[in-house]
Amino acid sequence: MPDVPDPGPEVVVPAAVLAVVPDELRDLAETTAQEARAFLDVVTEVATGRMDETALSVLLLAVSQTLVTGARLGAVADVVPSRRFEPDAGPDPDVDPVRAGLANVMEGLDDYADVVDPLTNAELVRGALSDDLASVAADLVHGLRHYERGDTTEALWWWQFSYLSSWGLRATAALRVVQSLLAHLRLDVDSETVADAEFDALNVL
Repeated sequence: MPDVPDPGPEVVVPAAVLAVVPDELRDLAETTAQEARAFLDVVTEVATGRMDETALSVLLLAVSQTLVTGARLGAVADVVPSRRFEPDAGPDPDVDPVRAGLANVMEGLDDYADVVDPLTNAELVRGALSDDLASVAADLVHGLRHYERGDTTEALWWWQFSYLSSWGLRATAALRVVQSLLAHLRLDVDSETVADAEFDALNVL
């Protein structure tokens, strides 16, 4: 069973740290941490292959909610940590097992056409839904490692920076692909099937 690496035990944030973080940023960090954990739980569960036909619907909800969280990060002023360099949070999390599990679950549906940058480079390149979801997971869990160590400002800085530079783009691409897959599954049916469904619906009673 693929698992996203545990960011570490949840700890009580020291009062000395909380005292220097404004209330609104502390609340934003707590909300972001909760949403990050929820996203990691979803992609880990989907990667096991146990969700069958519900996987796309669950991913649609999870990625959408994560992007709402990211939008909050992008909308606030830049978070500036007190230290010049990012403190070492330990080895980067290994998301390859989750990436492989997602690729297996999405076999035949994983690859899609992506645009390098809609503003500066419209070149088409290969994208992969499993790569996108794993990349978002890696960025979120990295911020969680800082948060769980009580470094709220550093966690917020990382989440905000990586949202603008990386995981926001990948989550947006993933959302479009998941929505497109669901649309094709539900709308790409032959006219006879649609007619039968409409007839059944009109003759329920």
